[in-house]
Amino acid sequence: MLIQRISITTVFILLGLLGHTPLIYANPELGVWRQGAPAPSARTEIAAAALDNKIYATGGFSRPNINNILDFAISRDVEVYDPATDTWSVSTPMPEGRHHAGIAVLDGYLYIIGGFAKSGLTVWHAVNTVYQYSPTTQTWRERTPMPTARGALGVTVYQDRIYAIGGFDGEQNTGATEIYDPATDSWSTAAALSAPRDHLAVAAAGSKVYAIGGRSNLKYQQNTSVVEAYDPVTNQWQYKANLPTARSGIGAGVINGHIYVLGGESGEGTFNNNEKYLPDEDRWIIMTPMPTARHGLGVAIVGERLYAIGGGTSPGASFSQLNEVFSY
Repeated sequence: MLIQRISITTVFILLGLLGHTPLIYANPELGVWRQGAPAPSARTEIAAAALDNKIYATGGFSRPNINNILDFAISRDVEVYDPATDTWSVSTPMPEGRHHAGIAVLDGYLYIIGGFAKSGLTVWHAVNTVYQYSPTTQTWRERTPMPTARGALGVTVYQDRIYAIGGFDGEQNTGATEIYDPATDSWSTAAALSAPRDHLAVAAAGSKVYAIGGRSNLKYQQNTSVVEAYDPVTNQWQYKANLPTARSGIGAGVINGHIYVLGGESGEGTFNNNEKYLPDEDRWIIMTPMPTARHGLGVAIVGERLYAIGGGTSPGASFSQLNEVFSY
C-alpha cells in the first residue's frame, strides 16, 4: 500500500512538472492541491463565496500604492473567478471598502455583512452595514443593517437564513448571534456564543451551526481552539471537540457535510493547516496542508472543490494573489 501511494503521488507530481496539470501538492489519501489562475490583485482579509458556480472575492486590504493610499488600502474590489475556464474578471465594486467582513450567498444574491471601515485615522471602525449584490444586474443595494456593528465576524447560511456570529465591535469581543431573514429584510437575535471571539470561522453542517477557533480582541497571540455548535431548535450553544491547532484569521468550507478549516496566523507565523471536522463523529482529521501558509484568505466551494484565495503569507499586513484548489 505504501509503495502504491508513493507511486501515485510521484506520477501526479511528474505530470505537474511536465505541464500536464497544475498540481503542486498531493497525498491521494488526504487530498490533492493544485494551482488555479492567480487573482488579478494581491489582497488579504478578503471575503469570498460561490454564486452560480463562480467565486466572488471581495474587499479586504490591497497592497498599498499611490492610488489607494487615501483609502488606507481598504478595497472595494470585486473579482470573479470562473473555475470552468480558470479565468478571472471584475465586477461592480462594493459601495464602500470593507475588510474583515462576513459573506453569504442566499436565493441568488451575494451579501456582504459588517466588517471594518476607515473612520478618521483608523481602519478599525466596526460597521453593521448589509450590502446585497445581484449577479444579473451587477448592482449593489443596502439592506437592513445588523443590530450589532462588528468586524472579523463569522457568517453562514442555514435554512434560508443568514447567521452573523461573534466578532469585534470596536471595543471588545461580542458573542452576538444575529439572524437575517431576506424574505422580510429583518434581523432577529439568538443565544450568544459562550466564548466571544473574533477572526473565527463559521459554517453550517447537518442540523447545526459551528463557530470554530478565533482570537481574543484582535490579538493573534491569543488564539483559541474552541469549537461551539449552535442548535436552532433549542437555541443553545454546546462545546465540541477542539480544533487540533489553535488559530485565527482562518477560512472554512463544507464538502459532503464535513467542515474544512484552513490557514490562520499567530505571533510565530502563518499556518498551512487543513483540518477536517466530522460533525457526526465530533472528531477532526488532519488533511493535506495548503501549499502556501497564509491568513485572511477567502474560501469557497464549487463542485466539491475547495478554493483558497488571497490572504497574507506572513502575520499582519501581507498580500497575495494565490488561488490554490483542494480536492479529495
